[in-house]
Amino acid sequence: MNNNLFSSFDPSTILFNFNWTSTLIIFLIMPSSFWLTPSRWNMIWKMINMFIHKEFKIIINKKFFMGNTFLFSSLFLFILINNFMGLFPYIFTSSSHLTFTLTLSIPLWLSFMLYGWLNNSNHMFAHLVPNGAPNLLLPFLVLVESISNIIRPGTLAIRLSANMIAGHLLLTLLGNSGNTLPMILISALLIGQFALLTLESAVSMIQSYVFSILSTLYSSEIKYEKPPLSLSSPKTLTFNFFLKNLLNIISLHKMIQSIFP
Repeated sequence: MNNNLFSSFDPSTILFNFNWTSTLIIFLIMPSSFWLTPSRWNMIWKMINMFIHKEFKIIINKKFFMGNTFLFSSLFLFILINNFMGLFPYIFTSSSHLTFTLTLSIPLWLSFMLYGWLNNSNHMFAHLVPNGAPNLLLPFLVLVESISNIIRPGTLAIRLSANMIAGHLLLTLLGNSGNTLPMILISALLIGQFALLTLESAVSMIQSYVFSILSTLYSSEIKYEKPPLSLSSPKTLTFNFFLKNLLNIISLHKMIQSIFP
């Protein structure tokens, strides 16, 4: 009877290491507001975001709308994570395919071009003619500038994909050559693979930075203008709506008086 009474305190598993896992349940039900101090991982990400924000803020025009740096910061982090994840075994490297890179570059470039040509066509035409160019070379220079502007999304996509493909091919070639090498050279092969993996990690970071910084430079060539306050102010819209309804009520009242004097 006494043994049955205290049997509820017996461990539920034979393994001693798993008997004390019940003490960790508090971390599952603890509210997130308990952790007032951010972790080191969150502090590192915050430092990276602030560094990228300062870099892009220098390039972007001061007349930009607030918050535009977050677009390019998110683009940088998205490409960086995809590049780094592709270095791990058995993980698909999406950034080495043109379908992925063109999906990022073409919408960005197309949005910049559409906004620039629809709102500030004179400013876009002025970019096609370099300052101080002779009159005889103007048609040729306009053609060259137009072609260089059109191929921008392709160069962004090909640059990123080519660098990712080259690094992964070298890692694959070194890995496949290990079966044919003697045991003496295996250690040298491992050192070479580790050095190449470190270099590929640096290339992944550099290429993500190059992609995002070039996108920022292309966007800085567009002249952005904020709409007038009278068109975007909520107070003005509310006043116009109220005035319109008031005029409708007055006209309806006059119509009723004319019908029923």
